[in-house]
Amino acid sequence: MFISVGVLVSVLGAYLAWTLICAEVLFAAAQSKDMPRMFAAQNTHRVPANALWLTNIVVSLFVISTYWSRDAFNVMLDMASVTSLLPYLLVAGYAVMLARSGVGYEAAPHERTRDQIFAWIAVVYTLFMFVAAGLEYMLLATVLFAPGTAFYVWARREQGAVMFKPVELGIFLVTLIGGAACTYGLATGLIVP
Repeated sequence: MFISVGVLVSVLGAYLAWTLICAEVLFAAAQSKDMPRMFAAQNTHRVPANALWLTNIVVSLFVISTYWSRDAFNVMLDMASVTSLLPYLLVAGYAVMLARSGVGYEAAPHERTRDQIFAWIAVVYTLFMFVAAGLEYMLLATVLFAPGTAFYVWARREQGAVMFKPVELGIFLVTLIGGAACTYGLATGLIVP
């Protein structure tokens, strides 16, 4: 019983910490105008209440969704892994772009070739990890990314900026099609996480 209480306190502490971290990320993104400005608003206690509300709603939906999963822990672990692959790929791609352009290598031009090799290895490795993750989890990730684009569009409208550049529009359409296909698969039972 003592161990069960300890596990309960630990899990609730982790839940609180992750909720606050996610709310802080949303708040910081809103302050830098990458998210709608309503998430940068603070209440009288200097708490980003709107960001916290949205984070709590999303986390609660995830917790509720585990009820319908065969193996909730592994599904959430796999989803966390798959959704982290996209930022890794973008960072690796940016490293390739920087190394190819030579920007930042004025003081040490001899490191440019080495960094470009490492960056390409990172890109290839991350693409391999996408393949290893499997189509099912890649489609599930698009279900998460597609609705998030609505916040991007909202923020761009607030700033009066161009919504999508041509490449971004292509990425958005692929994500939207993947999200629609996965939603259909989940609804019909073709995809069972």
